[in-house]
Amino acid sequence: MTHLAIQALERKFAKKKLAVLRPGYRVKVHQKIKEGEKERIQIFEGMVIALNSGHGASKTFTVRKVVEGIGVEKIFPLASPNVAKVEVIKTFGVRRAKLYYLRDEKGLSTRLKAKLGLVERDVKHGDKHDKGEEVAKKAEKADASENKAEEAKTVEVAAKEEPATK
Repeated sequence: MTHLAIQALERKFAKKKLAVLRPGYRVKVHQKIKEGEKERIQIFEGMVIALNSGHGASKTFTVRKVVEGIGVEKIFPLASPNVAKVEVIKTFGVRRAKLYYLRDEKGLSTRLKAKLGLVERDVKHGDKHDKGEEVAKKAEKADASENKAEEAKTVEVAAKEEPATK
């Protein structure tokens, strides 16, 4: 393929809404599996341990889970038509771009500390995915209710400060 053909394919897949992922996210990847003429969805749940190189449609991410004591890793293309959707279940606070050290850990030492607010921060900076949009809507509703409460307080204070003129 020529360079122009690759760019055309990337533009085609760039129109697809891509999930916002970071290392340390626990995700469910809904993957389309074709068996003969039938097609089904298979869910692979695990931890995102790396966002691999690539730009746009060629970007990939690695998801790891442990099945019966054996570590299983899958590499998914982010813009693949075979990836139906990616759900972010939980976010963990990590300070590395690649979490390959989790391969060597066993048992309780693989646990990461839960980090609240990562999804909200992503939404604030313009990144969106399914849960992020829900959080953004809830935050907007909370801001609106806070503004109404503040307006009601200012009206009460203004009414108390006005002297009765008769």
